[in-house]
Amino acid sequence: MNRRLSLATVAIATLVLVAGCSAPLQTTAGNDTPGAEPRTISTSGSGTVSADADLAVVTVAVTARADTANAAREDVAASVEEMRDALREAGVADDAVTTDSYRIRPVSDPVRESGEREITGYEAVHTYRIETTPDNAGSVVDTAIENGGSEVYGVSFTLSDERRAELRERAIERAMDAARTDADTIAAAADLSVTGVQSASTSGGHSPIYETRATAADSGGVPTQFDAGSVTVSATVDVTYTAAE
Repeated sequence: MNRRLSLATVAIATLVLVAGCSAPLQTTAGNDTPGAEPRTISTSGSGTVSADADLAVVTVAVTARADTANAAREDVAASVEEMRDALREAGVADDAVTTDSYRIRPVSDPVRESGEREITGYEAVHTYRIETTPDNAGSVVDTAIENGGSEVYGVSFTLSDERRAELRERAIERAMDAARTDADTIAAAADLSVTGVQSASTSGGHSPIYETRATAADSGGVPTQFDAGSVTVSATVDVTYTAAE
């Protein structure tokens, strides 16, 4: 009886040992262990660069009213031709003058007796976007208004695509410098050193200086003048750095 008990005890112990050996080996790797996830530091930074505007955009409307839609169309087309010829003679390139919008709509007035509205004519409006240099914006306004233009919808001062791209590149560089400065400060406080960049993204843009609105009027021989000022281009970056002891 004792011999059988001993054999059973050995068998159970063997099963326990085998079961223990077949269990998975689990380890917790530190950040300095090869193959482990690296330590990271996430920061953001902003940068701005300002420069004088090098592009002015003048939006001019040519309008005409007539008894019929076709008559309004013809009248506005004649005024447009007059304005474009004058701009061309003033040195404005044809490809700098483009259509912004166009419409012909009925004009109605209320009838006093019934209160209903009655069509009394038609209005045609052809709006143009004219690109020029900031120094020439006033001259473009005067030329357009004196030669068929009816209304100036707005004048904005901004940057050409090439200049904007150049300034944005510099703004991103400044934003990255700011983000790296913060990352180094955080790393030093944690007894770490920045070792590289894991990921980075950016956003930002620019805005025109201002816009103004004016209607056609007799300037009395005094030329229109504008003060363009400067445009600020901004950029923001979000960066994740790797770090180590």
